[in-house]
Amino acid sequence: MPIENDDGGGTPAPAYRASAAGGALSVDHAFYARLAQAPRSQRTTVHSFEVPIRSGRAWEVPAGHLFRIIAPQGPQVGDLNLWYRHDPRERMWAARTRQLQAAHVSTYDRLWSTLPFLRPLATITADTLADYGPDSVGGRVHDLLGSRCDPYVNQMLTGQQFDFHCHSNLTRAVLPYGLTEFDVHDVLNVFQCTGLNDEDQYYMRACPARPGDYLEFLAEVDLLVALSTCPGGDLSVPLWGPEAGDPLDVCRPLGVEVVRPAESLLADWSPPPRAEYRGVHGLGFPEWADRER
Repeated sequence: MPIENDDGGGTPAPAYRASAAGGALSVDHAFYARLAQAPRSQRTTVHSFEVPIRSGRAWEVPAGHLFRIIAPQGPQVGDLNLWYRHDPRERMWAARTRQLQAAHVSTYDRLWSTLPFLRPLATITADTLADYGPDSVGGRVHDLLGSRCDPYVNQMLTGQQFDFHCHSNLTRAVLPYGLTEFDVHDVLNVFQCTGLNDEDQYYMRACPARPGDYLEFLAEVDLLVALSTCPGGDLSVPLWGPEAGDPLDVCRPLGVEVVRPAESLLADWSPPPRAEYRGVHGLGFPEWADRER
């Protein structure tokens, strides 16, 4: 049934909704809240490191572990990629996540994977910027609207070569795992404040992250994660256009922690299965082949 236009000034309903309550888009808020609020005695840090400015790093996160991206020194944007560790053809699908969740994600939202897999790769358990936005011009944080900055667009817009855009940082980060530039995909822009202006054009605002702010996820499956510290830093300096400058002075590192929660916290949890659709797409066997089966 088509969705009718709402001429009464109300908010249109989202297009992607489950047919029944408790369907595939339902999330057990109480479970994820317990993970986020568990005391230190039930959370063991297994790995922590810092990603320096204008660089990238990749790391593995086992299913059932938490990983946290931190702004230790204040505002800094990070570009995030996710892959299923055992088959990188399954990776985060930014466009479908926008449709199933939101264009800007926060606590309890999930990052979904590409076809034919279509399952949550990670779920956000905690977000210290959850109360930010929309701001005075409609900006919100943790953006899936835009993609990573890259040297190809930069060369096109400025005529200059620069090898440390997020696309390049992510490319270097995943090379040790056998991946290449072709595996780098559309990102979650962590801590990035964005929106669409009155002309429906994408805009970026200065990052509102404060020292110590973080975004935390549960790895729903075994993950390979890659993060770039954006060369635009906190995006308070335009990267392109007549007001563009060098944002080096507003670049800061990002921190990463990988945490193993106590087994008791995961008692009722299991990794999500792949999509149930058979994948035949209406194709069948020729009549002669069917007779021989």
